[in-house]
Amino acid sequence: MSKKVFVGNLDYATTERDLATALADAGEITEIFLPIDRVSGRPRGFAFVEFSAQEEAESAIEKFDGEEVNGRPLRINIAED
Repeated sequence: MSKKVFVGNLDYATTERDLATALADAGEITEIFLPIDRVSGRPRGFAFVEFSAQEEAESAIEKFDGEEVNGRPLRINIAED
């Protein structure tokens, strides 16, 4: 299992800082990747968050899948390679 999770259904205004704050209780975040659309220049509505341990990634899924950030319920699952 991976230490990286896919976080979907993000509001376009959500920042890396918003995600770090929202998911901090799950464990140590080592990287956040928030893809930007090349044409519009705005976030694409999803992110990849990597934790320092697999258990922390699992904890993030358990604790925060369905929780609201910026008015939208997060969809969190293990990221595929």
